Formats: sequence, structure tokens, C-alpha cells
Amino acid sequence: MGKRYLQPLRIFVQWGFLFFSLYLGIQFYRFVLHFRSGGAAPFVPRPNGVEAFLPISALLSLKDWLVSGSINPVHPAALVIFLTVVAVSFLLKRSFCSWVCPVGTISEVLWKSGFNLFRRNFRLPRRMDLVLRGIKFVLLCFFLYSILYAMSPGQVTAFIYSDYNKMADVRLLDFFVHLSGFSLLVIGGLALLSLPIRNPFCRYLCPYGALLGLISMLSPVKVTREGKTCVSCGVCTQVCPSYIPVMAKERVFSEECIGCLRCISHCRAEGALEMKLTGRKVVVNGLLFAVLVVLLFWGGTQVGKVTGHWRTSITVGEYSRLIGR
Repeated sequence: MGKRYLQPLRIFVQWGFLFFSLYLGIQFYRFVLHFRSGGAAPFVPRPNGVEAFLPISALLSLKDWLVSGSINPVHPAALVIFLTVVAVSFLLKRSFCSWVCPVGTISEVLWKSGFNLFRRNFRLPRRMDLVLRGIKFVLLCFFLYSILYAMSPGQVTAFIYSDYNKMADVRLLDFFVHLSGFSLLVIGGLALLSLPIRNPFCRYLCPYGALLGLISMLSPVKVTREGKTCVSCGVCTQVCPSYIPVMAKERVFSEECIGCLRCISHCRAEGALEMKLTGRKVVVNGLLFAVLVVLLFWGGTQVGKVTGHWRTSITVGEYSRLIGR
């Protein structure tokens, strides 16, 4: 597959995951509606995949698993998906952010629309950009410290089995269905900022992305530039959504690299830029990269199902009690 097809392929995968996420959201809304309508609305089985949007529950489950040796049954899919995303990031850079994450997909649509509107995207001054990028790492440290260090194993277990955590998915649904004025203002502001600036939420505020970025630095595959072939046109640097100076690198180690392959697909010199394994000899072509991203993400969820760590132990009767009260 020629490199000119890499971006249409990635966008196809992106939108496939986005529509699947919307499907899960609609199914979960119908599941909750059944209980809130007193049974008037038809019953729809709860889609366990919605736990992908519960990273805090996943982090709590991770600590509980490390301490107890077993995965708790309250939100098991949250931990399975979290570990799958971490594995994908370790093996294939932060490809989750540019191939799977629905927030990344929407953000990319916005900054591309902004480029069409303004004929360019704007970059903040270097020092300001550096300071703002630190916010997501501060948030990451806060969550890691609060859960992995500050909370005792007993507190973690008590929280996991509390009604508050059991209702985490429902509370998240309610947040988006009944957005407050302040929430609308924040989301609207981020959306507007995403027009002139590439991925401001992902770049400055997402602690999940910060964690995946640090893990991705250990990835055996990285964008690699062949100096003898490169014509120093600078296109790779211009199209990078993470503002990485690709043309000045022999191998991109940056935690900001999201594995989108835009630099490779836009490269004007054949063979100058490739995604390569450690050792710089084995090329991972775009089609293989895409297949691996999808298979690893899908495969992780299947492992969770096969091992019995996917479906929540919360019964329909308990959901009726929790949602209907």
C-alpha cells in the first residue's frame, strides 16, 4: 500500500472507533433509561465497553489487582481496556491517541477545519507551550499519587465496592446528558481553541495522554529519518500535529509523537522517513501498523472476555436500585 493511502486508512479506522463509541453510548443510555422510566422503556443489555471511559476506576482496579492478586468484578472491563491501551502504546507509540481515541478524532477534525478557515494553524510561544504542556503531567502525578500512594489498599477496596464507584458509568452519562453552564463553557472553549491550535486538550490537559506518552518512549518502533535520502524540504515538520521537528531528528523519541504517520505519508523523498524497529533495519509499513493497532486493541478486549474479566458483577436488580433511587 502506497504511503498516500496512510491518512485515509487512519481516518477510516478513527471514524470506525468513533461511531462504535457513539453506538456504545446510545446503548448505555437506553439501558439507563429503562430503569429511570420505571420499566416503560424497553430493556437493553448494558454494553460493557462503556467502561473504556472510566480510567480512574481502571487505575483503582490496577492497584487493587497488584495488592490482592485478583481483578475486582465491579468494572473489570475498565482495567482490561486500560491495560490494552498501555500495551498498544508500549508497542506502537501513542497510536491510541491518533487511531482510536474519539476525543483525538474530534480534535483533529476541528484543527483541520481551522486550517481551512485561517489557512494555517497557530503555535503558542515556545516557553508558554512548554509550561502548558506540563499541566497534563501535573494532573497525571496527582492521580498516580492520590490512588497508587496515598490511598491504602483497604480504602481502595472500599471505594471500588461503594455505590459511588458502581455508578461511575451512570454519573459520566449524566454529566454529558445534563451539561451545566460551566461545563458547556469549558467544552465550548476547548472546541474553539481547537480550531486555531492543534489538539490543545490532548497536548496540554490530558493526563491519560501524558501517561501513554511516557510509556511510548519505550516503544521499539519509532519514526526514523535517513539523512542520505532526506531532501530537507521540511514538510514532515510542518504537518506534524505535535509540532515535533521531525526533519532535525534521526529518530523521534518524543513523548508527544502520537504515531499518526502524517510525517511519513507526506514525505516527498521515497524512503527518507519510515516507522522502524529498534536497530533501524526493519520497516513497519503503514498497512501493517494499522492492522497491529486494531488487532492489539481488539485482542485485548477478547482476552478480557475469555478470562472472565469483562462483564460487571453488578446485577440488573442492583442497577435498578442504584439508578432508580
